[in-house]
Parts: sequence; C-alpha cells; structure tokens
Amino acid sequence: MKALLTKIRNRKGQSIVEISLITPLLLVALVVPADFGVAFLAANLTNTAAREGARIGSQIAKSGGTDDDRDFDTTNAAAVKTEVVAKMPTYLSNRSVTVKFYEDTAANCLETVEVTASGEYNYYFYQILRMFGATVPNKNTISRTAQFVYRYQPYTNDTRCTTTTVNQSYTNL
Repeated sequence: MKALLTKIRNRKGQSIVEISLITPLLLVALVVPADFGVAFLAANLTNTAAREGARIGSQIAKSGGTDDDRDFDTTNAAAVKTEVVAKMPTYLSNRSVTVKFYEDTAANCLETVEVTASGEYNYYFYQILRMFGATVPNKNTISRTAQFVYRYQPYTNDTRCTTTTVNQSYTNL
C-alpha cells in the first residue's frame, strides 16, 4: 500500500514538470499565429485606407486655380489625408500619408489620384525573442498605394499624366 502511494505522489510531481516544460512551447504556438494575424489585419486596414483615400480624391472638386482652369491644391490633399488617417490602424507607429495628384497641361491627359499610406508594425513575438538575446528586426514597414482615375474629366482623355501637381506628405500622424 505504501509503495502504491509513493508511485502516485511521484506521478503528480512528474505531471507538474511536464506541464511546466510544455507550457512555453504551447504559448509560442498560440502567440506567433495571432501576432502575424494582427500584422495581416494591419496591412489590410492600411490598404483599405489608401483605397478609400484615392476614391475620395478621385471624386473631390478641384479648389485651386482660376475658374477657367481648376487645379488640385493642398486643401484637396488635406481632405484626402484626413480620411486616410481616420481609417488607418492606430497601433502602427511612424504613420505617413502621401497624396499625389497627376495632371498635365496636355488636353488629352488622363488625370489620376495616388495615395500611399504606410506605417511600422512592431511584432510582439520579436520583442520576446529580443529579451532572450535574439537579433530580429525591430519593426516591419507596411505600405500600400492606391491610384484612381479622376472622375470629372473629358472622355477624350486617354493617356496617363506624368506630371505631379500636388505632392503632399504627412508623417508622424
């Protein structure tokens, strides 16, 4: 009877040791996919923000220039930037938005709006690895660009413009 109780007590100690050895591996197996999933979500949200900004920019009325020849100006770029910033994930660091309006003096130039949204994602798992002395990158840059054709232009425009009239860059938002 005494020998049986001793075996049972030893097995309890063995189970605790096994659990303590397997738990870190189990946590890593759960944290890594979750961390990369959040990074994938951040990239998807950044892409959506850039696309939405380009869509809004393609439909915005030009506010600069004269009544005969309207141009895009910084007010238009700021309006697009505001929409993009509102849709970008806040947990990205060093966020930046660049708005470019392509228009030319040629009469048949196809005007476009280009929005680039970017930010840096800091992987949580990389921080844990650095605590143990591993050398891994600090951050991963996520950058997405979207380009839409400007909606209000003559149907005869058939070649893309090459000249940028407004290039607004906003960083550290």
